[in-house]
Amino acid sequence: MKKTAAVVLCAAMMLTACGGASTTETTAAGSQAAGSEAASSAEETKTASGDAQKLVLSTYGLSEDISEEEVYTPFENEFNCEIVTETGGTNDRYTKLAADPNSTIDVIELSQAMTAKGTDEGLFDTIDLSKIPNAEKLIPAAKEIAEAGQGVPYTINSIGIIYNPELTGFELTSFDDLWDERLAGMVSIPEITTTFGPAMVYVASDHAGVDVTTDNGEAAFKALADLKPNLVKTYTKSSDLINMFTSGEVAAAVVGDFGVPTIVAANPTLVYVTPDGAYANFNTINVTKNCANKELAYEYINYRISEELQTKTGKALNEAPTNKDVTFTEEESKDMTYGDKAAKVKVVDYAFVNPILNNWIDQWNRTINN
Repeated sequence: MKKTAAVVLCAAMMLTACGGASTTETTAAGSQAAGSEAASSAEETKTASGDAQKLVLSTYGLSEDISEEEVYTPFENEFNCEIVTETGGTNDRYTKLAADPNSTIDVIELSQAMTAKGTDEGLFDTIDLSKIPNAEKLIPAAKEIAEAGQGVPYTINSIGIIYNPELTGFELTSFDDLWDERLAGMVSIPEITTTFGPAMVYVASDHAGVDVTTDNGEAAFKALADLKPNLVKTYTKSSDLINMFTSGEVAAAVVGDFGVPTIVAANPTLVYVTPDGAYANFNTINVTKNCANKELAYEYINYRISEELQTKTGKALNEAPTNKDVTFTEEESKDMTYGDKAAKVKVVDYAFVNPILNNWIDQWNRTINN
């Protein structure tokens, strides 16, 4: 019989804004992205019994009952093993792994940004994709990330615009519309320290007509200064937008698609659009340097990106698939980065972003939060 025990952690935040926002949204999504709600202050651990073969998995703490039923138990039954889960916010889990040279974690699920950081810091083993047959079935952008040694992507999410047409008075179809003077004092965007904060710098640079990698974001921050009159505030958790829209405090916001269902459930009149040029975030699976059972870890990764499992997790957890063979109806995939949406998204280059992110945070606080 499996048991769970809570282990209280210090909320060690990798990134902290100097002004404006008081908390930091995790740099990843749980379930679908769920990459992206605020980092948990507690980490939940499911322990293995006896001497059974086990795989220690560090993962997000949302929808644990569904994950247990749909993901873990079938794998345990097939491979006669036990999955031990350590759950919590992305920053908490990453910090714990980085600080413990004797970590027993075998596999860790992280956001694209944290995976890039961990790769640079030598926390992960190089994955041999030839040992993961389903890697051949990854959608092109996901396969590119995997082949670059940035983990194996198992779900994708992206940003779009959610707005109240009664308050905006016009239809929003492009990120450039956020700069429209008719939206003065009506817009909210994610804080720089959240999952899609860096993507907003990319969006601003696109608005300025400049490739952000050519000037390290100089044109982007000038464009963000131009956007400031339209901003009500930034936010750190997508759930913050529920009350902001309900009260009429905002009329439009940039948000990850994983947050849309709950926001729209509370505000049914809202419209969500994914403009061309939207930026994506992948959640990835990584094998740690200390992995004690690499063969089982490879089996788990192959299973996690299989057509069968991603069909189930797409429906049960709203996780957009990275396996190109997964098919959903329009209704099933309406809130996902899937199909044509997935084909059109742009990818943030965190190998470029991470080294200059502290500088961006400083510029953001001086530009947006003053």
